[in-house]
Amino acid sequence: MAGTLKFTINGNHFVHDGGFEALVAFVREAEALGYDFIRLVDHVVGIVAEEHPDLPPTPYTHRSQFQEVFTFMSYLSAITSRIGFLTGVLGLPQRQTALVAKQAAQVDYMSGGRLILGVGIGYNHIEFEALGEEFKTRGARVEEQVEVLRALWTQEVVNFEGRWHRLRHVNVNPLPVQRPIPIWMGAGRQAQPVPPSKVIERIAKYADGFMPLFRINDATGRLEDDALAALAEIRRIMAEHGRDPASLDLEVGLYPHGKDAGRVMEEIAYLEAQGVTHVHARFPDRALDEQIAFLRDFAAIRDQYVAGR
Repeated sequence: MAGTLKFTINGNHFVHDGGFEALVAFVREAEALGYDFIRLVDHVVGIVAEEHPDLPPTPYTHRSQFQEVFTFMSYLSAITSRIGFLTGVLGLPQRQTALVAKQAAQVDYMSGGRLILGVGIGYNHIEFEALGEEFKTRGARVEEQVEVLRALWTQEVVNFEGRWHRLRHVNVNPLPVQRPIPIWMGAGRQAQPVPPSKVIERIAKYADGFMPLFRINDATGRLEDDALAALAEIRRIMAEHGRDPASLDLEVGLYPHGKDAGRVMEEIAYLEAQGVTHVHARFPDRALDEQIAFLRDFAAIRDQYVAGR
């Protein structure tokens, strides 16, 4: 995990309040303040939650305003110059793999190599049904999808024969700037942030980065023991498979609201000591003017921390 510590913010709140115009203003301000990445939520369709009581609880419904993530990143690539784009997260098994490869390559090409593709297997079987994809096989299928994506992003011509994919003398052109585009994996739920062992193994074997829902315990100022154990297990499996554990990017959320600057800097230092490469600043759900104020306040703390390293 070499390189400078990065700082990510997310625009998920704007699916509930403000929509397109507010999110664009938020991204412009984040770039001006020197943030490294904007994290963008992905849902193709919204659901009427009351009609599907079998689904896990979700804040995202038919009332949410979802910007189509690849189209929106394409737009942002034209009005920004340096901030990176992170899908947080793309429901990869819901989508056709070659189409994702093409869309992601196009965004990366137009933005000059500013894309990280954050993916997950999804939790909403209604969404899978609406998109014509199988829900039960999504875990195994995503592993093959990752192989296909990397092949299409790095090879002039691809031939691939798998369980779910058959590619015969095909390519995507233009290729992305990054060859391949980094693939990060998200996993877990707010109520159960540590993923099961099968998912931990998948992350260790296939991911360039991990974006868990772990958070620092406000009372102890530390990650929970099971979260630390999960990170250690991922690194152990990576080494077992000949992968350098230090090559795995790690993004963990930081909740600075209501804390003084000293406490926030202590938490940043702690996360960095645990191998975190990307600090994901999470702000309360507020209207745009307050979100901008949060951005500015945290940027000042970030700059103070970086200056003192």
